[in-house]
Amino acid sequence: MKALVVSDVEIGVLYSPQIADRFKGVDLVISCGDLPYYYLEYILTMLNVPMFYVHGNHANRTEHSLIGSKKAPEGGQNINQKVIEWNGIILAGIEGCLQYNYGPYQYTQMEMWVKVLALVPGLILNKIRTGRYLDVFITHAPAWGIHDQPDRPHQGIKAFTWLIKTFQPSYHVHGHIHVYRNDIETSTWVGKTLVVNSYGYKEIVMSPGRSRSTSDMVQ
Repeated sequence: MKALVVSDVEIGVLYSPQIADRFKGVDLVISCGDLPYYYLEYILTMLNVPMFYVHGNHANRTEHSLIGSKKAPEGGQNINQKVIEWNGIILAGIEGCLQYNYGPYQYTQMEMWVKVLALVPGLILNKIRTGRYLDVFITHAPAWGIHDQPDRPHQGIKAFTWLIKTFQPSYHVHGHIHVYRNDIETSTWVGKTLVVNSYGYKEIVMSPGRSRSTSDMVQ
Protein backbone atom coordinates (compact mmCIF):
# COMPACT_ATOMS: atom_id res chain seq x y z
CA MET A 1 0.00 0.00 0.00
CA LYS A 2 1.43 3.38 -0.99
CA ALA A 3 0.95 6.48 1.16
CA LEU A 4 1.72 10.07 0.23
CA VAL A 5 2.67 11.87 3.45
CA VAL A 6 2.85 15.68 3.40
CA SER A 7 3.65 18.46 5.87
CA ASP A 8 4.90 21.99 6.48
CA VAL A 9 5.68 23.33 3.01
CA GLU A 10 3.80 23.46 -0.28
CA ILE A 11 5.46 21.59 -3.16
CA GLY A 12 4.87 22.74 -6.72
CA VAL A 13 4.39 19.31 -8.26
CA LEU A 14 1.69 18.53 -5.69
CA TYR A 15 -0.22 21.72 -6.51
CA SER A 16 -0.31 21.23 -10.26
CA PRO A 17 -2.03 18.95 -12.79
CA GLN A 18 1.16 16.86 -12.82
CA ILE A 19 0.16 15.33 -9.50
CA ALA A 20 -2.29 12.91 -11.11
CA ASP A 21 0.46 11.25 -13.18
CA ARG A 22 3.41 11.70 -10.81
CA PHE A 23 1.59 10.13 -7.86
CA LYS A 24 -0.60 7.66 -9.67
CA GLY A 25 -1.11 4.56 -7.56
CA VAL A 26 -1.20 6.32 -4.18
CA ASP A 27 -3.77 4.65 -1.92
CA LEU A 28 -4.07 7.28 0.81
CA VAL A 29 -2.80 10.72 1.77
CA ILE A 30 -1.59 11.61 5.27
CA SER A 31 -1.04 15.21 6.33
CA CYS A 32 1.18 15.84 9.34
CA GLY A 33 0.13 19.47 9.59
CA ASP A 34 0.99 23.10 8.82
CA LEU A 35 -0.44 23.08 5.32
CA PRO A 36 -3.29 25.29 4.05
CA TYR A 37 -6.66 23.68 3.57
CA TYR A 38 -6.92 24.67 -0.10
CA TYR A 39 -3.65 22.82 -0.78
CA LEU A 40 -4.83 19.66 0.96
CA GLU A 41 -8.19 19.83 -0.81
CA TYR A 42 -6.44 20.10 -4.18
CA ILE A 43 -4.35 17.00 -3.45
CA LEU A 44 -7.43 15.14 -2.25
CA THR A 45 -9.46 16.12 -5.32
CA MET A 46 -6.75 15.27 -7.84
CA LEU A 47 -5.79 11.90 -6.34
CA ASN A 48 -9.32 10.96 -5.25
CA VAL A 49 -8.16 8.86 -2.30
CA PRO A 50 -8.84 9.09 1.47
CA MET A 51 -6.95 11.71 3.48
CA PHE A 52 -6.15 11.56 7.19
CA TYR A 53 -4.68 14.58 8.91
CA VAL A 54 -3.67 16.33 12.13
CA HIS A 55 -3.25 20.06 12.68
CA GLY A 56 0.18 21.63 13.05
CA ASN A 57 0.99 24.52 15.35
CA HIS A 58 0.83 27.05 12.49
CA ALA A 59 -2.65 25.98 11.40
CA ASN A 60 -5.34 28.64 11.63
CA ARG A 61 -8.43 27.87 13.65
CA THR A 62 -10.34 29.24 10.66
CA GLU A 63 -9.05 29.68 7.10
CA HIS A 64 -10.63 32.49 5.09
CA SER A 65 -10.88 32.62 1.32
CA LEU A 66 -12.97 34.17 -1.46
CA ILE A 67 -15.38 31.24 -1.27
CA GLY A 68 -15.91 31.44 2.48
CA SER A 69 -14.41 30.32 5.76
CA LYS A 70 -13.60 26.81 6.90
CA LYS A 71 -12.11 25.13 9.94
CA ALA A 72 -10.79 22.01 8.21
CA PRO A 73 -9.99 20.68 4.72
CA GLU A 74 -13.16 19.36 3.15
CA GLY A 75 -13.13 15.63 2.51
CA GLY A 76 -10.30 14.83 4.92
CA GLN A 77 -10.63 13.04 8.25
CA ASN A 78 -9.13 14.61 11.35
CA ILE A 79 -7.47 11.77 13.24
CA ASN A 80 -6.42 13.78 16.30
CA GLN A 81 -6.87 11.66 19.46
CA LYS A 82 -8.56 8.91 17.48
CA VAL A 83 -7.73 5.27 16.82
CA ILE A 84 -9.33 4.02 13.61
CA GLU A 85 -9.03 1.18 11.14
CA TRP A 86 -9.06 1.86 7.40
CA ASN A 87 -8.69 -0.85 4.80
CA GLY A 88 -7.01 -3.14 7.32
CA ILE A 89 -4.58 -0.48 8.57
CA ILE A 90 -4.79 0.85 12.14
CA LEU A 91 -4.09 4.57 12.44
CA ALA A 92 -3.92 7.00 15.36
CA GLY A 93 -2.92 10.65 15.59
CA ILE A 94 -2.05 13.59 17.83
CA GLU A 95 -2.01 17.22 16.67
CA GLY A 96 0.24 20.14 17.57
CA CYS A 97 3.62 20.63 19.18
CA LEU A 98 5.24 21.58 22.48
CA GLN A 99 3.93 24.83 23.96
CA TYR A 100 6.30 27.75 23.42
CA ASN A 101 4.22 30.93 22.94
CA TYR A 102 0.64 29.95 23.83
CA GLY A 103 -0.44 29.83 20.19
CA PRO A 104 -3.01 27.40 18.78
CA TYR A 105 -2.36 23.67 18.83
CA GLN A 106 0.44 23.93 21.38
CA TYR A 107 0.54 21.74 24.49
CA THR A 108 2.72 21.07 27.50
CA GLN A 109 4.49 17.73 27.89
CA MET A 110 1.88 16.81 30.54
CA GLU A 111 -1.01 17.65 28.21
CA MET A 112 0.57 15.48 25.52
CA TRP A 113 0.85 12.63 28.04
CA VAL A 114 -2.89 12.93 28.69
CA LYS A 115 -3.64 12.80 24.96
CA VAL A 116 -1.40 9.79 24.37
CA LEU A 117 -2.66 7.83 27.38
CA ALA A 118 -6.22 8.37 26.16
CA LEU A 119 -5.30 6.31 23.07
CA VAL A 120 -4.16 3.30 25.10
CA PRO A 121 -7.54 1.57 25.61
CA GLY A 122 -8.12 1.60 21.85
CA LEU A 123 -4.65 0.23 21.19
CA ILE A 124 -5.16 -2.61 23.64
CA LEU A 125 -8.51 -3.41 22.05
CA ASN A 126 -6.79 -3.56 18.66
CA LYS A 127 -4.24 -6.03 20.02
CA ILE A 128 -7.01 -8.30 21.27
CA ARG A 129 -8.98 -7.99 18.06
CA THR A 130 -6.26 -8.03 15.38
CA GLY A 131 -3.02 -9.04 17.11
CA ARG A 132 -1.54 -5.54 16.48
CA TYR A 133 -1.70 -2.41 18.61
CA LEU A 134 -1.12 0.17 15.89
CA ASP A 135 0.24 0.40 12.36
CA VAL A 136 0.67 4.13 11.68
CA PHE A 137 1.12 6.84 14.32
CA ILE A 138 0.49 10.29 12.79
CA THR A 139 1.69 13.44 14.56
CA HIS A 140 2.84 16.94 13.77
CA ALA A 141 5.64 17.13 16.34
CA PRO A 142 8.48 14.61 16.48
CA ALA A 143 9.11 12.28 19.38
CA TRP A 144 11.57 13.24 22.10
CA GLY A 145 15.12 12.44 20.98
CA ILE A 146 14.11 11.38 17.46
CA HIS A 147 14.52 13.99 14.71
CA ASP A 148 13.82 16.81 17.20
CA GLN A 149 15.86 19.95 17.91
CA PRO A 150 17.16 21.51 21.15
CA ASP A 151 15.21 24.79 20.89
CA ARG A 152 11.91 24.68 22.75
CA PRO A 153 9.57 25.10 19.74
CA HIS A 154 11.12 22.05 18.09
CA GLN A 155 11.73 19.79 21.07
CA GLY A 156 10.10 16.39 20.76
CA ILE A 157 7.27 14.95 22.78
CA LYS A 158 8.23 12.51 25.53
CA ALA A 159 4.90 10.69 25.43
CA PHE A 160 5.39 9.96 21.71
CA THR A 161 8.70 8.23 22.42
CA TRP A 162 7.01 6.15 25.12
CA LEU A 163 4.20 5.15 22.76
CA ILE A 164 6.63 4.14 20.01
CA LYS A 165 8.78 2.04 22.32
CA THR A 166 5.81 0.48 24.15
CA PHE A 167 3.43 -0.30 21.27
CA GLN A 168 5.90 -0.47 18.34
CA PRO A 169 3.73 0.78 15.49
CA SER A 170 5.10 -0.07 12.06
CA TYR A 171 5.43 3.63 11.24
CA HIS A 172 5.54 6.99 12.97
CA VAL A 173 5.15 9.86 10.50
CA HIS A 174 5.60 13.45 11.67
CA GLY A 175 6.33 16.96 10.40
CA HIS A 176 7.36 20.19 12.19
CA ILE A 177 11.11 19.77 11.69
CA HIS A 178 12.12 21.65 8.54
CA VAL A 179 14.83 20.09 6.42
CA TYR A 180 17.22 22.41 4.57
CA ARG A 181 20.25 20.14 4.06
CA ASN A 182 20.69 16.77 2.42
CA ASP A 183 22.59 15.38 5.40
CA ILE A 184 19.64 15.75 7.80
CA GLU A 185 18.31 12.34 8.79
CA THR A 186 14.62 11.93 7.92
CA SER A 187 14.13 8.17 8.35
CA THR A 188 15.13 6.38 11.54
CA TRP A 189 14.48 2.95 13.00
CA VAL A 190 13.39 2.83 16.64
CA GLY A 191 13.00 -0.83 17.49
CA LYS A 192 10.47 -2.13 14.98
CA THR A 193 9.15 1.35 14.15
CA LEU A 194 10.24 3.30 11.10
CA VAL A 195 10.09 7.01 12.03
CA VAL A 196 9.76 9.34 9.01
CA ASN A 197 9.97 13.14 8.91
CA SER A 198 7.55 14.03 6.12
CA TYR A 199 8.70 17.64 5.57
CA GLY A 200 7.51 18.56 2.07
CA TYR A 201 6.40 15.08 1.13
CA LYS A 202 7.40 11.45 1.36
CA GLU A 203 6.09 8.45 -0.54
CA ILE A 204 6.04 5.34 1.62
CA VAL A 205 5.20 1.85 0.46
CA MET A 206 3.71 0.57 3.70
CA SER A 207 3.66 -3.00 4.90
CA PRO A 208 2.00 -2.89 8.33
CA GLY A 209 2.93 -5.75 10.60
CA ARG A 210 6.14 -6.42 8.69
CA SER A 211 9.43 -7.15 10.41
CA ARG A 212 12.29 -4.68 10.56
CA SER A 213 14.24 -6.80 8.09
CA THR A 214 11.63 -6.06 5.43
CA SER A 215 12.65 -3.17 3.19
CA ASP A 216 10.42 -0.10 3.18
CA MET A 217 10.44 2.27 0.23
CA VAL A 218 10.65 5.88 1.38
CA GLN A 219 11.10 8.52 -1.33
